[in-house]
Amino acid sequence: MILAGDIGGTKTVLALFAKNNQGTLQCEFEQTFASNDYPQFDDILTIFIKSDTTIDAACLGIAGPIVDQRCQTTNLPWIIDARELSAKFGTKKVKLLNDLEAMAIGMLNSPAEDLLELNPQAQIKTGNIAVIAAGTGLGQAVLYWDGQQHQPIATEGGHCDFAPQTLQQDRFLCYLRKKFNGHVSWERVLSGDGFGYLYDFLLDIGFGPACLAVPTANDVSSYAGDRNAIISRLGINHEDPLCVEAVRLFAELYAAEAGNLALKCLSTGGVYIGGGIGPKIRSALENEKFLSAFTNKGRFKNLLSQMSIKLSLNPNTPLIGAANYFSD
Repeated sequence: MILAGDIGGTKTVLALFAKNNQGTLQCEFEQTFASNDYPQFDDILTIFIKSDTTIDAACLGIAGPIVDQRCQTTNLPWIIDARELSAKFGTKKVKLLNDLEAMAIGMLNSPAEDLLELNPQAQIKTGNIAVIAAGTGLGQAVLYWDGQQHQPIATEGGHCDFAPQTLQQDRFLCYLRKKFNGHVSWERVLSGDGFGYLYDFLLDIGFGPACLAVPTANDVSSYAGDRNAIISRLGINHEDPLCVEAVRLFAELYAAEAGNLALKCLSTGGVYIGGGIGPKIRSALENEKFLSAFTNKGRFKNLLSQMSIKLSLNPNTPLIGAANYFSD
């Protein structure tokens, strides 16, 4: 029995996998938890794992840096240690992965129908693959091609400096600098909260009138819904001009940073886009403007124009990756 986990700032998904008679991994049980409802990760394990369940191996994809098989989660107050889990489960087969490492492995094990090609001119080649995923935060990873197979490499690239490329983006950076006392990372822009920051910025510069369906930033604490989700939904459905521009600018920035990552790891094998936001704004990513922003890299435009860009449509990709780590 393999325990697989996808641990994020918003939700934690745990599942038990076992091999069937054909040797294929099969999910036996899966459960989702609201991460912020639990002071410690162990509280979730106590609920999920029944007393009569024997865990033979465990692999967890976690939103945060893994150092010496220990993780202080980025957007949660949890500390997760592989040694403690190994003692708890009575097995040496315990592995902590960065959530993007798990997602990357999951994409390699995903069926073709789960991956949507965004570049009609893509030329499929062998080589490194860049993985980027906007969700609660911004994750980035590399699938390094060693000549025989891909090896996942974790990064914290989402916390690198945000680099604007247009006058509008310049103004957005200045707006965010005031908000965050100087340093602005890509994660501030390309995450769920990014929609709210973009909307408030556009409102601040007078791009258009406020949308009555969107709570003001000051009212968020007393609002039960997801303000960012409202903005992205209204924008993708073309129901409000300010929200439409926020989504357009989000997609433009997403494409630009995906192109940056592709250059940094020379991902001739293509780019994978994961995370919860991508499928929700699918039409904006399928727009030719997205591809234009991705390839707008000066002398390297031709290289990027031939690169495959695949959007993962399966929200359980990190879970699949974690389950497959010990599947052999």
